[in-house]
Amino acid sequence: MQRIIDLTLTLKSGMRGVSFEPRYRVADKGWNAQTLHLYSHCGTHMDAPCHFNVNETGIHAIPLERCMVQAVVIHLPDLQPNQDITPDHIRPIADLVRAGEGILFHSGWSRHVHDPIYRQGQPGIHPELAQWMVDRQVGLVGVDMGSVYCPLDLVTLTRVHTLLLKANIIIVEGLTHLGQIKESRVQFMALPLPIYEGDGAPVRALAIEKE
Repeated sequence: MQRIIDLTLTLKSGMRGVSFEPRYRVADKGWNAQTLHLYSHCGTHMDAPCHFNVNETGIHAIPLERCMVQAVVIHLPDLQPNQDITPDHIRPIADLVRAGEGILFHSGWSRHVHDPIYRQGQPGIHPELAQWMVDRQVGLVGVDMGSVYCPLDLVTLTRVHTLLLKANIIIVEGLTHLGQIKESRVQFMALPLPIYEGDGAPVRALAIEKE
């Protein structure tokens, strides 16, 4: 038996980078439809290498097999606002990390998704940890913050993204419900919309673990 955990934020009009407007109504047209306005990095999403000009690869060109990996989950519920996640934090699961696989960082930060602190005070992956993942040939990194580093520190934000993307590490940001995962290792997938030459796209992310 398998258990599926949905790790995707529900997109709602009014979230940062999200707005909906009615296009058609049953009374007028015979069906309901909306026009969706979505920032390419809204909600739960994946970054493409062209997001930071690492190379010209757009989100449509990322092979789907790269988006489906075995992943190790590390729970860090005591992180403070703007705290860096360092190699010391990952020592408990370091021996579980295998080349080509993923690491999912659970901080519980998604509980702040509708508050300013979600963006302004988020913890982030320290450049030393980013380099550690590059050296270990990690295939994918997922975080339950809006980014792998606080967007208010553009220098470090750029450095961390560049380190990871240059090493061909898939970046998935804005995850949620990672605390519902019970196993230390799960099957993880995050499938992006194939937006041509897109710098990023929303994903449907989920984890599969054995009951």
